[in-house]
Amino acid sequence: MARKLKLHCPTCKNVVTAADPEFPFCSERCRTIDLGKWASGAYVIRSLVQDTSDEPRDAESHESNDE
Repeated sequence: MARKLKLHCPTCKNVVTAADPEFPFCSERCRTIDLGKWASGAYVIRSLVQDTSDEPRDAESHESNDE
């Protein structure tokens, strides 16, 4: 017997199906709430990558030291 997977709306946790028109959300309201969280910065994707654009590059610093 195949096990059925229950999918839940990420905003309100109500059960949804893949056939729902607002999938993966249960309603337009939940979709809008989620979009608002992204727009406000409530969701953050953390990264270990450091921005080095402000740091001088090694090649440039070596050239300036040789002069």
